[in-house]
Amino acid sequence: MVLKKKKEIQVDAFSLDCQQLEKLQGFSKDGEQNLASLLLHCAQLSNGIQQIQCIKQIMPLLKTMDQNSTCDPMLKACLEILGETYFSLDVKNPLKKVLASSLNSLPEQFMTLAVQSFVCCLREELKTTDVYLYRKVLDNLAACMEDFSLGRASITNLFEEVLQFLQKSLLDIQEENRSNNGNRIVQTRLMHDLLMAIKVSMMLVQKLQENIQGSLWKNHESFIWQSMCNLLKSSTNFLMDETLLQTVQTTSGLAFILFIRAMYEPAEELPSLVSDLLCGSRKRAGMPAWFVNTCGALCTEQLSDSVLLFLCHGALAMLDWKSGSMGENGEKLLLDIASVLLSLSSELKESSMATSLSRILAIWTNSALAALISDSANLKMKLDGNSEVIGRLLDYVYTHWEHPLDAVRHQSKLIFRNLLQIHRTIITGSDEKSDPFFARLTKRLLSLEWHVKGKYASLACLVECLGTENILQLDRSIPVQILNVMNDQSLAPYASDLLETMFTNHKVQFTSSCQKSTWIDQWHDVWVSPLLLILCEGNHDQTTYIIDYYLPKLLRCSPDSLNYMIKILQASADANLGSWSTRGALGALMACLRTARAHGHLELSNIMSRGLVSTESIKQGLVHQHNQVCIDALGLLCETHRSTEIVSVEEMQLILFFITYNLNSQSPSVRQQICSLLRKLFCRIRESSQVLYKLEQNKTKQELFEDSPQRNPLGILQKYRDFLSSLCDRLFEALFPGSSHPTRFSALSILGSVAEIFSVPKGQEQVFRLDQEMNSARVRTLILCFASTFEEVKVLAFELLMKLRDVVFNLQDSESLDLLFRAAMELSTSTKPYDCVTASYLLNFLAYHKDLQHICLGKWIKHNLQVTEDTSVNTVEKNTLAVIKLLLVNVEEEIFQAKKSLLQAAASFPMYGRVHCINGALQQLPLNNLMFITEWKQIVARLILMSYELSAVVSPVVQSSSPEGLIPMDIDSETADRLQMILSEIQPQDTNDYFMQAKMLKEHCKVESKQLADHKPVENICAEMRGKESQICDVTAQMVLVCCWRSMKEVSLLLGTLCKLLPAQAASEPSNGLITVEQVKNIGDYFKHHLMQSRHRGAFELAYAGFVQLTETLSRCNSESLHKMPEQWLSCVLEEIKSCDPSSTLCATRRSAGIPFYIQALLASEPKKGKTDLLKMTIKELMSLAAPLSEPASVIPQVHALNILRALFRDARLGENVMPYVADGIQAAILGFTSPIWAVRNSSTLLFSALITRIFGVKRGKDENSKKNRMTGAEFFSRFPSLYPFLLKQLELVANTLNSEDEELKIHPSLFLLLLILGKLYPSPMDGTYSALSMAPFVPFIIRCGHSPVYRSREMSGRALVPFVMINEVPHTVLSLLKGLPDSTSLCIRQNSIHGTLLQVFYLLQSYLDSKQLGNSDFKQGLSDIITCIGSKLWLAKRPNPCLVTRAAFLDVLVMLSTHLGNSQKQVLLTVKNSPLSLRDCNMLWLDYRLYWIHLIFRAYVDC
Repeated sequence: MVLKKKKEIQVDAFSLDCQQLEKLQGFSKDGEQNLASLLLHCAQLSNGIQQIQCIKQIMPLLKTMDQNSTCDPMLKACLEILGETYFSLDVKNPLKKVLASSLNSLPEQFMTLAVQSFVCCLREELKTTDVYLYRKVLDNLAACMEDFSLGRASITNLFEEVLQFLQKSLLDIQEENRSNNGNRIVQTRLMHDLLMAIKVSMMLVQKLQENIQGSLWKNHESFIWQSMCNLLKSSTNFLMDETLLQTVQTTSGLAFILFIRAMYEPAEELPSLVSDLLCGSRKRAGMPAWFVNTCGALCTEQLSDSVLLFLCHGALAMLDWKSGSMGENGEKLLLDIASVLLSLSSELKESSMATSLSRILAIWTNSALAALISDSANLKMKLDGNSEVIGRLLDYVYTHWEHPLDAVRHQSKLIFRNLLQIHRTIITGSDEKSDPFFARLTKRLLSLEWHVKGKYASLACLVECLGTENILQLDRSIPVQILNVMNDQSLAPYASDLLETMFTNHKVQFTSSCQKSTWIDQWHDVWVSPLLLILCEGNHDQTTYIIDYYLPKLLRCSPDSLNYMIKILQASADANLGSWSTRGALGALMACLRTARAHGHLELSNIMSRGLVSTESIKQGLVHQHNQVCIDALGLLCETHRSTEIVSVEEMQLILFFITYNLNSQSPSVRQQICSLLRKLFCRIRESSQVLYKLEQNKTKQELFEDSPQRNPLGILQKYRDFLSSLCDRLFEALFPGSSHPTRFSALSILGSVAEIFSVPKGQEQVFRLDQEMNSARVRTLILCFASTFEEVKVLAFELLMKLRDVVFNLQDSESLDLLFRAAMELSTSTKPYDCVTASYLLNFLAYHKDLQHICLGKWIKHNLQVTEDTSVNTVEKNTLAVIKLLLVNVEEEIFQAKKSLLQAAASFPMYGRVHCINGALQQLPLNNLMFITEWKQIVARLILMSYELSAVVSPVVQSSSPEGLIPMDIDSETADRLQMILSEIQPQDTNDYFMQAKMLKEHCKVESKQLADHKPVENICAEMRGKESQICDVTAQMVLVCCWRSMKEVSLLLGTLCKLLPAQAASEPSNGLITVEQVKNIGDYFKHHLMQSRHRGAFELAYAGFVQLTETLSRCNSESLHKMPEQWLSCVLEEIKSCDPSSTLCATRRSAGIPFYIQALLASEPKKGKTDLLKMTIKELMSLAAPLSEPASVIPQVHALNILRALFRDARLGENVMPYVADGIQAAILGFTSPIWAVRNSSTLLFSALITRIFGVKRGKDENSKKNRMTGAEFFSRFPSLYPFLLKQLELVANTLNSEDEELKIHPSLFLLLLILGKLYPSPMDGTYSALSMAPFVPFIIRCGHSPVYRSREMSGRALVPFVMINEVPHTVLSLLKGLPDSTSLCIRQNSIHGTLLQVFYLLQSYLDSKQLGNSDFKQGLSDIITCIGSKLWLAKRPNPCLVTRAAFLDVLVMLSTHLGNSQKQVLLTVKNSPLSLRDCNMLWLDYRLYWIHLIFRAYVDC
């Protein structure tokens, strides 16, 4: 393993002003060291580290001074300078802490003098009036109170002045914040200053509370009392101010409780006061007047959810809960806080609030544990595992242990662990194993499906309490079940953590009770044997994740088990070599040995000498048909625990053997792993070679090398060189013309690692240098890689050439460079898109050549840029500037020609190639550190103008209503002329010839234009278009479109790159910035125009990419006018969407085209840690537009709103910030689906799909009914409580339409959506009885939905019914459904209803049989009743029932019962036998199951 080198500590040195230096020089004496001379020497040092060493000498010097020195003016002056220095240093400067630490050792006789000096300095600090300098004063106050006795004494002497400053700073910062409303950068800074001021106020009260005591309680007119009241009032205001940052409000809640605790009397009534505030039972009459005056808002106003949350946090953090010191009032407050927090859990849905709530609940459990030390019987009864409070907390855990936020999941685990500890504390002295609470909890957890991630952490907590053996006694197959789950990467980490907890605990249990010789075999049987079986026969994913996550932990716990594993695998390695799909024993052995060596349990020399594996076996592994076995065999050679371990000759030979056969791997992941492992090998060679060089230099230490297989360092180094040289030879040979992409990728990646790792740092000798292996043929080989159609190959080749550029350019003559430059210029105008990428890399490569202008550019441009500097940075910059000038001249000429004929441009010189090369050239420059500012300003201005002109040429195509075929549907007057000219060139007529064959452009199209104008038919022939070199070019609509949208793409990316040139300190007047504020505003307007107008997805998607760069630049800029531009643009576009203006050019088709992208870019630039006001405002507006109206003037705003909402909910960057609005989005989608307008229904469907993915996660598999993308009903409605009444109401409406007795077919539009959501839920045994939301009201409506005439709806209603029926209610519900089935004599038989009922019975029974309650007596009785009732309805499976679908459904139920019950199959047959059926009927019943295939065929088509 490689140890990271420690970063060098950077310390800024301090300096003194002239007056201070003169004062020290006056006290300094030549040849004599005193305090003044020491300080003078320290101030003259420029290195902060040296100053630290100098400061540490002060105290020893002071301790040598006698008592009489207190009157020495030199000492006084030095102490004053030390004080001034201390307060001038930045709080993060290590010098400040070192100085404070030294002054803490100040001799007692000098303490008074030092305090006087520091008091003078602090008094000057407190006179600060500039709001933006308050932070420095606050930092100094905090530093003085933090383990600095001298600073604390200074504050004690100036206590009233400090209190006054804190009051003033709080008010001034708050007022400054109001005056800067809208300037987010300034406001964020002020928020952090305000936060610091509140923290310093709290520190003052906590650490200097003795200053408050005494006069504080006796005289309410004293200054200190009044100051404390003012601080309390300010903290109350901050607590209730929703515009402040959440951290400020949280800290204000802490400060409020702290100040109340310090001021309130009697202290015994403080818990009651806080309880009254939290519960809303505030009686002002019984409160002190000072409290009402300062905190009246808390007494009179309805407290918001956030204020209640922060008050709870303050109470838990600031009150003393240990040992029940607050008595019964404290116990009541503790329970009240829990009640308030649990009620808030259903209200607070913003991610930051949800995280805070989970963290505060975890703090509550810690406080409860502390309070239980008091041994209060009442509190124990209230916090028992069977109590309501603990039950509600457990429900919270169950509904949040799979929360999307990691922090919430982690806190849920802590809460669960603490709840177990609370119950253990309460039942101390009792047997935990037989405790009903633990028994019930264990049974419920084990009955959960293994796809529930929360199950793993909770079981691990139970194992810590009860022990592994007690869990295994309930089910011995648990280890195997967990290992089987590890084929899913999302579950593998959770499963491995649980396994580690279990086998570690199991080992501890065994070692404490048995001898090793007796228990180790049992331990291996439980934990190792199943592992080996899966490694040999398991699938690829499962074995990979087990090796990555589980095997290292197992070996760390029991290294001796390695011998057992090797022994078992060796016995079958020769016979079980594996296959392409399984590792076999050989592959499992390689994996175990690799893991053991990588973690230091084994060395390769031991492996070979002990005969654990032979060289032939390793070779078999290196060329195994299973890719992962090859990787494990390679990892065995490359990965070691020590980074300096010598690479043996055998290892090097095996590596070369591996390279021969594996460079052409078709799997990208395998190629990545090969490159990564070989990189580790190269690092090992480098590190071990440095050790060998040192050994060679110091022969006396040769004996330390006795354990090496080779005792000659120079010999080993030579073998290293030979190995690396042979490796590079093979890699360059693999790069022959025509070699495959995988081979090129692997070879270039490995060569890049060699060049990077074996680069020559200063002062070090390197064992190998790739540049010494280079020749002109190899350089040519690398340059030819630029011609690859895969850009990643171009990137790797370019990076390798850059690492070797000094040698590469020396091997290239001027003629070769000139040819390369000419090729690049020709490729930059090719009609093949990937050619311009090749040109870009070639030009970027050539830009590093110092003579590029003289060799190549001089032939192309007349006026070269003359630069005298010869540094490498200037070489690249001047060459890049010249290349961009040349490309710009060319593209300007091509744009001029394209204005005459866009078709000719698309066929002969598409402009996007030149722009792409310009963009690529800019990317490699340090844009913030350019030398030629004047020239670059001119180039940037020309580039912007060129972008606008190019966009004007191609935009009519991408903005037309049908850009793919350029058939204008709606053309405004501005673009009509331009489009008409383009149309006259390509002549799309009434026929579809234009789309079926290539059209040619004649050199002169005037005749054709005239014929078109005269409406004369044009003969459909292939005319010839000849370019400059008389080449015949076919021109199709696709070529025109590709030319146009790629040009738009490159223009957008170029403008986005140019926006980054805007300096952070942007101003309206000219500055050193390469781009002006006005230009940035114009670029913003350009992006707005094209995102709103473009119809081609490729065009507006890439315009979006450039616009994102612009908005990110604006968000970092401190210019208020620029900072507010995104907000202004957002308001304008929302107003335009709402206006329904008929003249609006916004695209209502194509999913609103670029409008959602435009709004996404504006919202994504908003700081995520703030209040996200823009996001809230936007979604609120869009939700109001998306809601259906009774008589809408136009549906276009609704369509736009639905499309934009879909984009926002899909945007990963908005993350959890959009989750609070998911419920509103679901409602808008379902209601929009009922619209009579198709466009609204279509957009609603797309929105609904995005929301399902956002709620339940991305679907990873093909199984529609997989539980991986589902959640329990309790969790769903706890996260989205507003959907409970909405879905219930909508379901009732749907059910009422299906309950009609009319023969007319009535299908509610929302039926499918409702059943789809409800079908995504599943039942859980953890669903408690403390939830306020009951699932029962949904049941009758879902049952009625099963009568739908649509087959799919009936099937979905069956699945949707399952999560709404509690597991103990299933038998009753199934019996009720079965009794509702008609008898054979019934007059009215509706096959739809019968089929829906049977499907519901089937899915309910399936869930019931999978619930792991087969041994339950109630389960058996319920099943017996069900089978009896089924026997009375067997006529539905007979031939008298004419419907094959219902007969097959009934047979499904019977087959499922017989399959799952096993021995109970006799009871099924007995029921059949006892029924009024003849033997012939019974036989016919089972033979009819052959009709099941008919059911499968008709499932998609039959509509009874």
